[in-house]
Amino acid sequence: GDKPPAATTGKMEIKEQVINFVKKPMPAGLPMQTMRAMLGVEDEKIVPILRDPAKVTEESDAVFYFPGCGSERLFSEVGLATMAMLYETGAQTVLPPGYLCCGYPQTSAGDKAKGSKITTDNRVLFHRVANTLNYLDIKTVVVSCGTCMDQLMKYQFDKIFPGCRLLDIHEYLLEKGVSLDGVEGSQYLYHDPCHAPMKTHDPIKVASTLMGTEVKLSERCCGEAGTLAVSRPDISTQIRFRKQQELQQGIEALTGEVMAKDGNVKLLTSCPACVQGLSRYADDTNLETTYIVSELANKVLGEGWQKRFIERAKEGGIERVLL
Repeated sequence: GDKPPAATTGKMEIKEQVINFVKKPMPAGLPMQTMRAMLGVEDEKIVPILRDPAKVTEESDAVFYFPGCGSERLFSEVGLATMAMLYETGAQTVLPPGYLCCGYPQTSAGDKAKGSKITTDNRVLFHRVANTLNYLDIKTVVVSCGTCMDQLMKYQFDKIFPGCRLLDIHEYLLEKGVSLDGVEGSQYLYHDPCHAPMKTHDPIKVASTLMGTEVKLSERCCGEAGTLAVSRPDISTQIRFRKQQELQQGIEALTGEVMAKDGNVKLLTSCPACVQGLSRYADDTNLETTYIVSELANKVLGEGWQKRFIERAKEGGIERVLL
């Protein structure tokens, strides 16, 4: 516990890699289906538009939501919560046709040609979407992942949807006045990802306003760092040692104990890789990690919101436009 992990230099031995990898296991219990599969919008020739017919007016926002791999495949509840909260605010949400990666992982792994090709192909596709939906005035591109945000900032979206801007889902909800009346029995820490998706508003202000209660910042990298935890678990273990101390100090500052108990402290974040990374601390801190937008959906829409939202969307809430 209290002893820092050994420093490492050079390449890692296979045995050491396995030991470090097994020490803090990957999260179990991931969703069985992707967000698109649940909503029945996997066809790559169709542009889905989700909106609540009872709430949409001439004045309603049209939003283009790029979910990315982390939010629609890995942690599909994040994509679903984003869609459900956009639906709740009365927005018309346009999804890209079919599953798309933003191109960041390929670029950062050194395959710049592949990353560049994905980016170009996506931009061409989005121009086609913009032409097909030229009757919709799309002014906001929403993301729910900081890594996607970093890559999409290179897409020149203002040339695709003229006059639009890029916002994280939480910033969008803040601007729409979404806010809870505080939360009974829970206090919150916020882990601001290294790939911070909130570029327009201060993340702690966003988290605190949305939750309706003061949210404390938990500093330091979680150690997941995309694929670092898999490729160099030795370095990840060293990073995690300091993050665990930081989390325990955060819990102690709020409760006087070093472990959370019965959900009295929860850990919020806004990055799929960080959800994976932070879930590795569960045994040592008792912290449950969740996306801000997922916590909002749980509180605003109530337990079992996923099933209800999917049913409502499928009963007339999805328009399908042929590309």
